[in-house]
Amino acid sequence: MSIEAIAAIGAELPDVVVPAAEVAQPTGFGAWFAQEVGAVNTNLVNADNDVRMLAAGQATSLHDVMIHMEEAKLSFQLLAQVRNRLLDAYQEVMRMQV
Repeated sequence: MSIEAIAAIGAELPDVVVPAAEVAQPTGFGAWFAQEVGAVNTNLVNADNDVRMLAAGQATSLHDVMIHMEEAKLSFQLLAQVRNRLLDAYQEVMRMQV
């Protein structure tokens, strides 16, 4: 294919940019789980940053740091339990005889 043919194909495409909010987001359990993994990661990173700021003497309150650490810990434990239950269910399905 020549460069002119490729340019002609590209010229036929509209120059419309769709905002990210209008793009269809995948739905279902997989999308939810990926979103929750991201939220747990954000909680863990924020708690780590709070601890670093506390160690440097920049934190405003020890209580807030402890609360953020507990929230991050609990969200991680919940995510781990959901993962374990999913693996157990998958293994059970794989053991089924057809």
